[in-house]
Amino acid sequence: MKTPIKDRSFRILGDSGKGVMLIHGLTGAPQEMKSVGRVLHKRGFSLCGPMLAGHGGTEADLLKTDWRDWVDSAKQAYLDFAKEVDEVYVAGICAGGAIGLELCAEFPQIKGAAVYSMLFEYDGWNMPKITLGAPVIQAAANLPLLRRLSFVQPHPYGFKDERLRGLAENAIESLIPGALDRMPLGCMYQLYRLARHVEKIGSKVQAPVLIAHAQEDDMANPRNAYRLQRALGGFSEVVMLEDSYHMIHVDREHARLGELTAGFFGGAAAVAAPLARATVEA
Repeated sequence: MKTPIKDRSFRILGDSGKGVMLIHGLTGAPQEMKSVGRVLHKRGFSLCGPMLAGHGGTEADLLKTDWRDWVDSAKQAYLDFAKEVDEVYVAGICAGGAIGLELCAEFPQIKGAAVYSMLFEYDGWNMPKITLGAPVIQAAANLPLLRRLSFVQPHPYGFKDERLRGLAENAIESLIPGALDRMPLGCMYQLYRLARHVEKIGSKVQAPVLIAHAQEDDMANPRNAYRLQRALGGFSEVVMLEDSYHMIHVDREHARLGELTAGFFGGAAAVAAPLARATVEA
């Protein structure tokens, strides 16, 4: 009998009336957003970390969904969360950031967005050749004989921090409970479709957008951040981080990223408490 997928979503109440939806990435899980979330919570924000459709289980579970399913699950989480807070903001990593922008386009009452490590192409300095053939992948990766093929993200796994890199090398789930360590080609195909959809509807996004990216992103070249900025209809700001790789929301500068996001969203002044360590806790 198949084991049911565990719901790993989370809610944390703040005291400002403002709330941030923290949207995890493709093959990821909600707990990966908690490092940034802890900083945001200290600035008064309530937090909602939904689990996207198909995630938290197996590759087969994820392959049963497409990008529209991921958006629909985030949309339902937004509608529920909006009843609990006065203002909603969205922040997400990679695919999660793109989904946040789709929400902004559909729900203009969302006050602002933060997009971490936007990816239109797998064109970072450490990407295997298979990921660089975007036109071929987009045309063929969802074919029945190919979509189930998968690849492992190569060392350094999106982390500049050596301790986190070691944890990811042993088992990504020990670092991010519910995450997968392999990317099926069919899911990569869906990610490309999501990114291009967001590029097409970007002019509808009028909420202010913070675009944060690592200068040394091993998966997505910084040009992806500026490509997103060109597509957006409202105000946006690009911030380049200098001591992280792709997983900027967990890596060495996660606390700085949290503060940048809180400031962009108009959070309260930081309280006198130590910032979270560079780790992800269940």
